[in-house]
Amino acid sequence: MLAIQAVAAGGPEVLQVVEIPTPQPRPGQVLVRHAAVGLNFIDTYHRSGLYPLKMPAVLGLEAAGVVEAVGEGVTRLAVGDRVAYNGTLGAYAEAAVVPADRAVKVPDGVSLETAAAALLKGMTAEFLLRRCHRVEPGQTILVHAAAGGVGSILVQWGKALGATVIATVGSEAKAEAARAHGADHVILYDHEDVAERVAQITHGAGVAVVYDGVGKDTFEASLKSLAPRGVLATFGNASGPAPPIAPLALSAKSLFLTRPRLFDYIATTEELDASAEALFAVLASGAVKIDIGQTFPLAQARAAHEALEGRRTTGATLLAP
Repeated sequence: MLAIQAVAAGGPEVLQVVEIPTPQPRPGQVLVRHAAVGLNFIDTYHRSGLYPLKMPAVLGLEAAGVVEAVGEGVTRLAVGDRVAYNGTLGAYAEAAVVPADRAVKVPDGVSLETAAAALLKGMTAEFLLRRCHRVEPGQTILVHAAAGGVGSILVQWGKALGATVIATVGSEAKAEAARAHGADHVILYDHEDVAERVAQITHGAGVAVVYDGVGKDTFEASLKSLAPRGVLATFGNASGPAPPIAPLALSAKSLFLTRPRLFDYIATTEELDASAEALFAVLASGAVKIDIGQTFPLAQARAAHEALEGRRTTGATLLAP
């Protein structure tokens, strides 16, 4: 079967198209024939070596498809089930084996393409908004990279929870996308001082929480934008890792700083199922719509990485096997 391997840590050029045997499920596993593969920034961290992997490695943590075979002892899923998964490395391929207890059934009415585009990003938004910091009606929140895959979901879901949403983006076209998703205020962070604009918008009060998937370039502005006892959830490194900070720097406003990971919030099958249920519920209600901005053939994964890191994508990006 066709797969995409990173042969060493580095830039997009390390991604190579290879042919590898189709794996067979072991006890507790299922073989999923992929209909769509999700592209996420964490894939670039694995490829670059920021999150080290043993190379060569088939990248990708998210896909959706149909169960083609089940291993011994599997009762949670059956052949023919439509499923999606995240958190299991090896999704950049035409098929993959995954633990049965880490895959979820895709409900009727949700396409496999939507599931592949939404699961990792949508579960990330779910735990950030509902568990890392529980957004309450009337709060004001700041979402960086609001036209991206996670950001666009955070904006829509935050609005559904009753928050006032301030969004930052890198271009006027992305500003229009953020407004279309319901952002109340949009800041172009390449042209405006984010913290100053947040202060103007909130009349000096600051925001209850900042959801920052950008990292290094936005970290200082994120801290400055917080209200007293506010929470900075820096969950991504699109511009590079956030800089070190002395705990005393948080004391001026009794701030909270966290660097959360999705996989610690869906560590058990029960947590995984609850997060997926919440996500599929907001998708079914229409409160959150998944914008699949672009789809690349699986064999063009290198071009997809170049577009993602070059800030030339909007919404979610898929690879089509």
